[in-house]
Amino acid sequence: MAYKITDDCVSCGACVDACPLGCISEGDGKYEIDADVCAGCGACAEACPVGAPQEA
Repeated sequence: MAYKITDDCVSCGACVDACPLGCISEGDGKYEIDADVCAGCGACAEACPVGAPQEA
């Protein structure tokens, strides 16, 4: 299941570096995950200091 980034995002970029598929990009005020590319591995959630990435 793909992940999405909640409004808890603090735009630190930790998730971008952790994503093995490169499907996270900077959006309007927070980072965004391309759900069509996301494999649901959870690497972004593990790297995030505030728990913003959640299973969609």
